[in-house]
Amino acid sequence: MNKTDLDISIVALEASLDAKIERYFDTLDTDPDVLKQLLADKRSENTRRAYERDVNDFLQTMTGVAAVPDNVLEFLHLEERQAVSVVLKYKAKLIDKGLKEATVNRRLAAIKSLVEMGRKLGACHYALGDIKGEKVTSYRDTTGVDCPTFERILQQCDRTTLAGKRDYALLRLLWGNALRRNEISQLNVRDFDPAGKTLRIFGKGRGTQAEMIDLGAATVQAIADWLEARGNNSSQDAPLFTALDFANTGHRLTGDGLRKIIVRHSENAGVSKQMSPHRIRHSAITAALDATDGDVRKVQKLSRHKNLNTLMVYDDNRGRDQRDVTDLLDGMF
Repeated sequence: MNKTDLDISIVALEASLDAKIERYFDTLDTDPDVLKQLLADKRSENTRRAYERDVNDFLQTMTGVAAVPDNVLEFLHLEERQAVSVVLKYKAKLIDKGLKEATVNRRLAAIKSLVEMGRKLGACHYALGDIKGEKVTSYRDTTGVDCPTFERILQQCDRTTLAGKRDYALLRLLWGNALRRNEISQLNVRDFDPAGKTLRIFGKGRGTQAEMIDLGAATVQAIADWLEARGNNSSQDAPLFTALDFANTGHRLTGDGLRKIIVRHSENAGVSKQMSPHRIRHSAITAALDATDGDVRKVQKLSRHKNLNTLMVYDDNRGRDQRDVTDLLDGMF
């Protein structure tokens, strides 16, 4: 390479180093919308709504204005001691309102997540690790209905009608696989494999990662009957379960629509307990524990709980160990 070529190369290199980054990254010098980025980072629509609601409540309570980029940044630009003081005052207000410990902790978690995202984006340089949540007693009402009661609910479905075939398939699927309502409402026709007796679902907290579950023979037949009655002209991308009311016929059955179906059939069956998709899930898990003599490892395959301790709560509530021991002691004399 002669001197002229070298000079040309140096000039070209210098020019490339002087190129404006903004040509491709035009937002780097602007203040980040931290809340918007936090919400975009969450896959679940329910999680996004909860975070937005909780951050809004925090800023509305402490500034009198709902969350906007300006007051979010103003909070994040506080010194650490100031930010901690603001959040502690907010926590005290929540407690004064008589909110449950779990609600207080959820709102604090949303604020901590906002601060963590702000730190990642360079909008603040502190954390809220010194803000402690409220102690929560680990208890969940996992009671459901027994098998004979659920059978009465099933019997309310008039399987000579299109709606009855759909409802029967839904209830069978809820009971046999302990699905969550969002897992059902997201299903498409292509997710159902009658020959393989499997169903592809997108479980809670798994994003776009699908998992295959096995179906019982009665459930496969119920879903197949519903699809046949509905008509086989549906595309593979069509919803597996659809609404049948006049205003929404053919549209995807929502989680709330599923809840209303369950409530109606439960009331018709004379069930006094407030029923919902999750209550049927509770019922199925408890029935599975009874049938397997409390084999939580095996039932975990059905419930798909990531944490076995969550499933142990079902077993504890089912077993009523404290009552058994109390009765034993009470009968000693």
